[in-house]
Amino acid sequence: AHGEAEQAETRLQPSGRLGRIGLLDIFGFEDLGINSFEQLCINYTNERLQAHFTASIFKETLALYKAEALDVSSVGFRENEAPLHLIDGRPMGVLALLEEECFVPKGTDASFIQKLDVHFG
Repeated sequence: AHGEAEQAETRLQPSGRLGRIGLLDIFGFEDLGINSFEQLCINYTNERLQAHFTASIFKETLALYKAEALDVSSVGFRENEAPLHLIDGRPMGVLALLEEECFVPKGTDASFIQKLDVHFG
């Protein structure tokens, strides 16, 4: 079977160059006691990547299947728009509130946390 796979790859990539795509699911990869701004940025980036992956794989594939009149009623997936909106929503997402706090004269961590508490409870 390995030889057949190589033969198929050779036919698909006659130049001999093999392209590879690797995916790493990093959900729950780290369990840190304290998270920093950098970790927020990493988590946000991961959520954005997941949204892109979901849109390009699931949504487009389901749209194609529907266009071909295939029954996709039993196929489901979870979108992550809620966490994304929480982080980057305008005007009240976490990043928007942080940006606002950065422009406040004498803004502090405590006043930023207070804003988050007011908006998100």
